[in-house]
Amino acid sequence: MVERHRGGKGRGEAEEGGKVEQGGRATIKFRHDALDGAGISESGVAELHGLDMTLDGFPQFLTMANLAITGILEKMTGKDKDFRYMATSDLLNELNKEGFKLDNDLEIKLSNIVIQQLDDAAGDVSALGPLVKKIREEQVLDMTNKLCDKLVNGKDQHRDIASIALKTIVSEVPTSSVAQSVLVSVSPKLIKGVTSPVSFEGHFFKLATSTTYKGMSTEIKCECLDILCDVLHKFGNLMAADHEMLLGALLPQLSSHQASVRKKTVSCIASLASSLSDDLLAKATVEVIRLLKTKGTKSDMARTNIQMIGALSRAVGYRFGPHLGETVPVLINYCMSASENDEELREYSLQALESFLLRCHRDISPYCNEILHLALEFLSYDPNFTDNMEEDTDNESNEEDEDDESANEYTDDEDVSWKVRRASAKCLAAFIVSRPEMISKLYEEACPKLIDRFKEREENVKMDIFNTFIELLRQTGNVTKGQIDINESRQLGMSCSPRWLLNQEVPKIVKSINRQLREKSIKTKVGAFSVLKELVVVLPDCLADHIGSLIPGIEKALCDKSSTSNLKIEALIFTRLVLASHSPSVFHPYIKAVSSSVLFAIAERYYKVTAEALRVCGELVRVVRPNIEGYGFDFKPYVHPIYNAIMARLTNQDQDQEVKECAISCMGLVVATFGDNLRADLPTCLPVLVDRMGNEITRLTAVKAFAVIAASPLHLDLSCVLDHVIAELTAFLRKANRALRQATLGTLNTLIVAYGDQIGSAAYEVIIVELSALISDSDLHMAALALELCCTLMADRRSSKNVGVTVRNKVLPQALTLVRSSLLQGQALSALQSFFATLVQSANTSFDVLLDSLLSTAKPSSQSGAVAKQALFSIAQCVAVLCLAAGDQKCSSTVKMLTGILKVDSSTNSATATQHLALLCLGEIGRRKDLSAHAHIENMVIESFQSPFEEIKSAASYALGNIAVGNLPKYLPFILNQIDNQQKKQYLLLHSLKEVIVRQSVDKADFQDSSVEKILNLLFNHCESEEEGVRNVVAECLGKIALIKPAKLVPALKVRTTNQAAFTRATVVIAVKYSMVERPEKIDEIIYPEISSFLMLIKDHDRHVRRAAVLALSTAAHNKPNLIKSLLPELLPLLYDQTLIKKELIRTVDLGPFKHTVDDGLELRKAAFECVDTLLDSCLDQVNPSSFIVPYLRSGLDDHYDVKMPCHLILSKLAEKCPSSVLAVLESLVDPLQKTVSFRPKQDAVKQEVDRNEDMIRSALRAVASLNRIGGGDCSHKFKNLMSDIAKSQPLWEKYCSIRNE
Repeated sequence: MVERHRGGKGRGEAEEGGKVEQGGRATIKFRHDALDGAGISESGVAELHGLDMTLDGFPQFLTMANLAITGILEKMTGKDKDFRYMATSDLLNELNKEGFKLDNDLEIKLSNIVIQQLDDAAGDVSALGPLVKKIREEQVLDMTNKLCDKLVNGKDQHRDIASIALKTIVSEVPTSSVAQSVLVSVSPKLIKGVTSPVSFEGHFFKLATSTTYKGMSTEIKCECLDILCDVLHKFGNLMAADHEMLLGALLPQLSSHQASVRKKTVSCIASLASSLSDDLLAKATVEVIRLLKTKGTKSDMARTNIQMIGALSRAVGYRFGPHLGETVPVLINYCMSASENDEELREYSLQALESFLLRCHRDISPYCNEILHLALEFLSYDPNFTDNMEEDTDNESNEEDEDDESANEYTDDEDVSWKVRRASAKCLAAFIVSRPEMISKLYEEACPKLIDRFKEREENVKMDIFNTFIELLRQTGNVTKGQIDINESRQLGMSCSPRWLLNQEVPKIVKSINRQLREKSIKTKVGAFSVLKELVVVLPDCLADHIGSLIPGIEKALCDKSSTSNLKIEALIFTRLVLASHSPSVFHPYIKAVSSSVLFAIAERYYKVTAEALRVCGELVRVVRPNIEGYGFDFKPYVHPIYNAIMARLTNQDQDQEVKECAISCMGLVVATFGDNLRADLPTCLPVLVDRMGNEITRLTAVKAFAVIAASPLHLDLSCVLDHVIAELTAFLRKANRALRQATLGTLNTLIVAYGDQIGSAAYEVIIVELSALISDSDLHMAALALELCCTLMADRRSSKNVGVTVRNKVLPQALTLVRSSLLQGQALSALQSFFATLVQSANTSFDVLLDSLLSTAKPSSQSGAVAKQALFSIAQCVAVLCLAAGDQKCSSTVKMLTGILKVDSSTNSATATQHLALLCLGEIGRRKDLSAHAHIENMVIESFQSPFEEIKSAASYALGNIAVGNLPKYLPFILNQIDNQQKKQYLLLHSLKEVIVRQSVDKADFQDSSVEKILNLLFNHCESEEEGVRNVVAECLGKIALIKPAKLVPALKVRTTNQAAFTRATVVIAVKYSMVERPEKIDEIIYPEISSFLMLIKDHDRHVRRAAVLALSTAAHNKPNLIKSLLPELLPLLYDQTLIKKELIRTVDLGPFKHTVDDGLELRKAAFECVDTLLDSCLDQVNPSSFIVPYLRSGLDDHYDVKMPCHLILSKLAEKCPSSVLAVLESLVDPLQKTVSFRPKQDAVKQEVDRNEDMIRSALRAVASLNRIGGGDCSHKFKNLMSDIAKSQPLWEKYCSIRNE
């Protein structure tokens, strides 16, 4: 309603305070219910019909939002409870609008009304959060003061809502400046509320009766502590000046007689601790420990102080480390000496020790054994129960009801000893996770105890024990990743490997788990299957002798009416893993039981159970008929039941996609395996699969299923669907979906190999046209598959001449483009070679034209320029394969043509490129075919050693070595003779020799003893060469000969480890590095006892020898970790020492106008860090991360660019695998990372330096992202500040986000 200008009143009354100011300008306030009368529409456009004034009279700041708020406020103060509630909701909507702004008067009024509303039963604090962000600082302070007053002096019923309102303000304060003001105002009041023994009411205070005072004071204290906890958690850093006062106020509350006050105080001090200085943290810790050590401390006080220690440890992480010497003995003492009914004291002590294990990795090390024994002792702590009725009588015929009765015979609601056992299990889990290096000890001491405790009577504790055991299994998998199996490790004398120790425990595990599978509890059975599942993952094939005893448990889980979906899924996953990892014959006696259970599960209604059951069925099919010839097992009774169960799922359209896909895959396996027993059913089944191929959702799965069927050795009759399938597949080659194209190529290849006689040539031609578009270096894997399919099509003798023509017209141009690619390698290169070999044999194809086409690809083109060196090798290999496929005559004429090129003068660039290719081609042909028929070919090649061009010399060296491989008796003596006589050509001739030796070691060929003697004498003579290139070639030759003749070479190399010449020592160690390849070799057993002689050269006085030893250790750790595991305790300190900057290796070179610093130790440090990186993957249980991170990794993070990069990788890996070790020293790692991410190159820096710095920053941010993923990183202020700095810098934050999402 608006007050009329002439004094008349409209509908309703004008609000008081509406007045006409000087100059006729009016301050007008609207009542919400009068807006319609004023003609103000909801859209905020005012049309003041029939009024004598216009909007010109409004102050400019009075916006439509203010008008709406005025109306809402009126409703909020109305009498109707529902109106008040709805008005609060409307206010919330207004406040959440963007650009919302209030004038000063309205802001004050709104703040007051919102605070008043808190006393209303229909009131709500939801509007308070958005309001705090929209009003001025003074108003926030005013509201905060009023709320504090309500909290401390208000009525009991208003205290809770005032507390919630204050917490809301604290969490929503928009800026740190407002926060600072709020803290200055609030903190003293809260501290007063915490410490004051008297409660205030109004302006007077009164001493109440003891009971009232206690209740009143306790409630206020608890609320004040609660709010203070929130304040400290969010703004602890801003209150540094008050930390000492806060600590002084809070510590005495730990001795309060009220348990609730003590509990809240613990949380409050923990929130404060994360921002305390080290001195104040020490003060708090000393005080708590003093209270604990005080004799005669009451049990409940001791419990509080132990909780306080645990909370401090969780809050400050590794910073608590220096206080463990005082704390741990006290806690262990309390555990051991607490009275029998004080279980909570033991529980809190164990929880604190668990926190130390996870967060203070290095400082807790001296107490690890004590804590382990303590946790194991209390794992079975159950003073009120003797389990004499659970003797180890594993009589499976016992009725399960009897088992359950005996297990649950004792129940006592007041018995809380289970809390101690649960805390022990969690403490033990923390030990396992944080101490991979002690895993063998854990198997000896903890594993038997854990298995024994599977019988735990309290279900929640039993789950924790299962989880602890699963952690032990996972840690075993982590530390033994990539290692050889148990049998091999035993042959190498490593009987104490974790996997071997675990294998010894398998019978006990199975026996104990079987007992759990007979329990009634579903949760217990799920936990038992989780343990079995993890066991099979870590130790495949370990249950071969125990399958029979596990089958009843699986049957019951899948078929019992009481089983839940969760239990069935766990049982099915375990069954699938077991079927996949064990020999089929193991299951044959139990197939009937397994198959009936699995088929029963396939009929389940819940889709996840059905899908998993179908996956199990796929494995079951493989087991039932492992090979087509027959296995002495009658599979026929199972064929139709399995087929019918899957067919029912396959034909049902109304089901989840996952089930559809699993049914299609499973049916593919069934048809491929049992097709000869399903001939009558194939005409029904195959069209359904073809139909699924037409559906976009299921087509990929259907394509893969047809690949399985086509590859079946049963060679089934697919005539009813073959043409349709080929047509569909051909169309799929045009689709954008890469996975679909890939699967289609594989399926087409398999179908054409098996059923080419039933597919017409016309279909072949269409396929070839589609294929040609897929051959390019943008997707080499796809190109390889397309070329392989092309070869299959051409190799089919039934294909018509038109197929060859289509290939030449469509595919050949693409292949000739591909051969020029510098990316070509591996499978794609092999497929391209096969393509040329197949093409030359197909009808109407001219060898000469093909050869010319190939050779001309090596010529520089106007568009792409010169051909890359890698491409020349590819072209040469294709030429060689082409010549051999064309026959001896064509091959001979090509060799003559190539040798003719060598005689031409090579002064021009084009002649040089041609000669380069000719030499490579001769080498590739010579490797595959004896060229001794071509007289003096070796001399022609060796003449090219005189060329002024390095690439020609290198190609000639390569060619000579490969020609020698084709006829060793003739050419090897020639090379050895040349090495002796031609001093200037030695390096090139050694490369030729290296080609011979490497080929022999790969092909597992043998040398004559006389040749070996000559080669060795020659190589050992060159060990001391001044040229590093020569020494490296010699080392590689020695290493590869060692693979062929290990018994001769290993002793010869060992003798030279004590040679006086440093270069010789370095060369023999590098030779050992080259002899350690990934595949198992004869040398492994021979070098195992001798390897320390080589690796201990890491302490040699010469840096070249030390670097050689580090490189050899790195290769051994990657390829053969079991060879070096036993040496690591001695080697690791020596390796770590190589990561430090050595001043004696830094020298200054005077270059006249300026001086240049050269760091000769850089390569050694880089190699040492890369070696540690490898060891973290293969020998984690031997590496003690705590002793490595500081000082070694810390030093590397502040080192040269080349060293920082591997250090960032190591830090990321440690953050993932050993988070507790990293957290323990996180504060000290932040500075070098901060320095790296904030480094900026000079203004005049070249592009290479700028790019290098960008790579460095991204590398450091990758490490930061890994650190940020660790829980507990917020204990470090420095790290929080680093994250804050990154967030503030737009370029850094964008990089960080992209890295985090990789």
